[in-house]
Amino acid sequence: MSDMDLVAYINEENKRRKRRRIVLTNGDHAQNGWKSHVYSAVIGNVHEKCSVTITKENISSRCKTFENHYEAISKMLSQSGFGWDWINNKLSIDSEDVWLKYVAANKKVGFYKNRVIKNWDAITTIYSKDHANGEGDVTGAETIVEPTTEPNEASPEVPQKNSEPVMPSCAFLGI
Repeated sequence: MSDMDLVAYINEENKRRKRRRIVLTNGDHAQNGWKSHVYSAVIGNVHEKCSVTITKENISSRCKTFENHYEAISKMLSQSGFGWDWINNKLSIDSEDVWLKYVAANKKVGFYKNRVIKNWDAITTIYSKDHANGEGDVTGAETIVEPTTEPNEASPEVPQKNSEPVMPSCAFLGI
């Protein structure tokens, strides 16, 4: 893959991520799932864009599947010998020995060896349990760094985040 192809691929992936991002803020997520207006909006959006009729149960089931993927794969990725292949959308395993030892201890994950998970980036965004907890916090005064004599290189342009919620696409829902 040439550098230009890789840049085009990354740009297209970023566009896809923006299209299928689900915004979890604004109080739309309740203790037992999404609020009813969110389900209605997703159902209407999928019907309009994909000409497919789905139900709240379809959405809940798909979310549970994504949560299961997240739990299993993130556990593997935290182990030595595992990584994520962003080009092929699947696990990258250092050796067959690493895989066999892991599956021997975790029999239910054997099917992930060659399983393609096309929405891993979106799944990690939605199900990640990272939160600020105050650990490692510093004050503004503690972060002051003496200026260096070396000139700073210009930082790359960062695209603005889309502030509007985007309903999941048909591909994200597996339709």
